[in-house]
This record gives sequence, C-alpha cells and structure tokens, in this order.
Amino acid sequence: MTYYFLQNYWWFIISLLGALLVFLLFVQGANSMIFQLGKTPDDRRMLINSTGRKWEFTFTTLVTFGGAFFASFPLFYSTSFGSAYWIWLLILFTFIIQAVSYEFQNKAGNIFGVRTFQTCLIINGILGPLLLGGAVATFFTGSNFIVEKANITNSMQPVISHWANGSRGLDVLLNPWVVIFGIAVVFLARILGTLYINNNVNDDTIRTRVRKQLLVNTILFLLFFLPFLIVTLFSEGYAVNEAGTIVMEPMKYFNNLLTMWPLAIILIVGVVLLLFGIIKTILKPNYVRGIWPAGIGVVCVVLVLFLIAGWNNTAYYPSTADLQSSLTIQNSSSSEFTLKAMFYVSFLVPFVLAYIVYAWRAIDKKAIDRQEITEDDHAY
Repeated sequence: MTYYFLQNYWWFIISLLGALLVFLLFVQGANSMIFQLGKTPDDRRMLINSTGRKWEFTFTTLVTFGGAFFASFPLFYSTSFGSAYWIWLLILFTFIIQAVSYEFQNKAGNIFGVRTFQTCLIINGILGPLLLGGAVATFFTGSNFIVEKANITNSMQPVISHWANGSRGLDVLLNPWVVIFGIAVVFLARILGTLYINNNVNDDTIRTRVRKQLLVNTILFLLFFLPFLIVTLFSEGYAVNEAGTIVMEPMKYFNNLLTMWPLAIILIVGVVLLLFGIIKTILKPNYVRGIWPAGIGVVCVVLVLFLIAGWNNTAYYPSTADLQSSLTIQNSSSSEFTLKAMFYVSFLVPFVLAYIVYAWRAIDKKAIDRQEITEDDHAY
C-alpha cells in the first residue's frame, strides 16, 4: 500500500459516505411535504412516524461523513468547517430542530402546538438539503479561502486557513450555480421522500398524492440539475499538473469521465436506475418499490460526482481567492501512518452496514398505517 493508494482509497470512502448521505436525505424530502402529502392530522402523523424511524440514519451518516473527512483530510476540515463555519452551523442547526421536533410535537405540555414543530421539520427538509447541496457544489465552483501553511509557526495566531472576507462562508450562496445545485438537491430529496413514503406508508389516499408530487418534483429537479451538470462538465476545471501547480483545464470534469471511463458507465447506470424507479412508480399505481432502484441510482451518480471532483489530479476544493491554495487529496490528507491505521479500521464498515440493514428490516417489518399510529404508545 503506497501513500498515493491510501489517499485515493480514503477519497473513495468519503465519496461513498457522501453518496449514502444524499440518498438518506429522503427523510428531509418527505418532511418538506408534510402538508402536501398529509391533509389531515392522522395523515401527517403517519408521514412523521415513517420518517421518524429513519432520521437517526441520516444524522449518523452526516456525523460519520464529517468525522471521516476530519481524520483523512484534516486541511479540508480546518478550511471548510473552520473558516466557513456559518454554513455548517446552519446545517447542524436544522438537524437539531429536526430531532427536537420529532420528540416534542405530541408531548404533554407542548405550549407551541403541533404545527409549530411540524413547520420546523419542513424548515429542516428544505434548508438541510439546500445547504448540503450548496456545500458540495463548491467542490466544483470553488470557495473564497486562502491557505498559508507557514502560519503554523506563528505562536500568536497559528491559523493556516482563513476566509478571504468576513462572511465566514456565507458568500458562497451568492454564486448562482451553488444555489442552483442546492435547489436541485432539495427536489432530489423530495423525489426520494415521495418514493420512500410510497413504499413505507400503507395508505391508498397518501399513495395517490405521491404520484402527483413525484412528477412535479422530477420535472423541477431536472430543470435545475441538468444545467449545472452540463456547465460543470464542459467548463474549465481545476487540475494539478506534474509540478504540483494548480492550473485551469478546459472541460476538466468531462475529461475525467473519459479518462476514468468506468465511472462514466456507473453514471449512466445510476441515471437509468433513478429514472426507472420514478417512471415505473408514476405509471404503475401498485408499484411501491421505486425507492430502491432510484436510491441505488442516486448513490451511483453522487459517488461519480465526488470521484471526478478529486481523482485524476483534480483539486477537489478549489480556491477562488488564491488558485494555489486549492486543496487536493495529496496536499490536504493525513500522514501515511494515520491513513494506514484507518485503512484497517475501515474493514469494520461492512459489519456496520450489515447492522444497518438488519435494523432497517426490523423497523420496516410492518408498513405504517392508521391503526398503528393510534395504538402505538411510542408513536411520534
């Protein structure tokens, strides 16, 4: 195992975690449509109890994603999570109000009312994917930071990464392509959310509403995602030349797909699976398993986007303030010893995934219906 192999291996692990996180945003997507899919209090309780059984998976994956990034690429963590902390604080805040809303909306003594906490779930359902999508978009559009490693010897202020202005990361929301991709992720989460509810809630009335929402959100997703993808693939990208210098390369990300052609195949397969899950659900009222082909497709597509952002001598976190401050998997990773130790620890991942599958199947042994939410004392 060479140092180069370990760096690329851990970028793959980070990419896989990011792809799984986007899939698990179906919780946020379903929450954002509480009042669209649920017209009565019982309808909404079924929806909330459905997503309420899975929100821990999303939050745990988010924390694992951040922890793995910190351990394997600490310079990214200090640059993004430290310098651009307002964006990440907002993301964490939306997940905090989500957890509180699940637990307290139907508790005795709730002085704010059920709808207040349900509105908080909607805020999480929209802002969470929007901000996470915007953060991922900066892997392609760049961010306004400067890295000065020599500052580590400064005893007064040993800060090597800082934002080039006082916005602490909020300025990325002024980039229209960041916002466009963030909105695309919101609609993608809503697509996955409707597919999940269709599979998990055994109620004909709600399933009838699902197909209408699925069509609308798919059209809106394509209107935002396709322009971003086309512009990203065919515009200049951030490459690393043989001397280690960051340079602009025409159609860098499209060239990455051509060079790493298996990724292009995975991308196409992912798109086909996503469309298959959506179209079959819309055309066949009795088909309720669309979340699985669509979910696998989303994982494939997002995985490829992460990989072409970092592999093949590409700067995965470009700097618009100082091109040479851009981060690559070579100049931002942990030491070889750390990555090697983590490599052996990563062998535990399949066991963790097996437990998640087991827990998921146990939770979903019985689909949620109206009888269950009235008889279950532990229902949200």
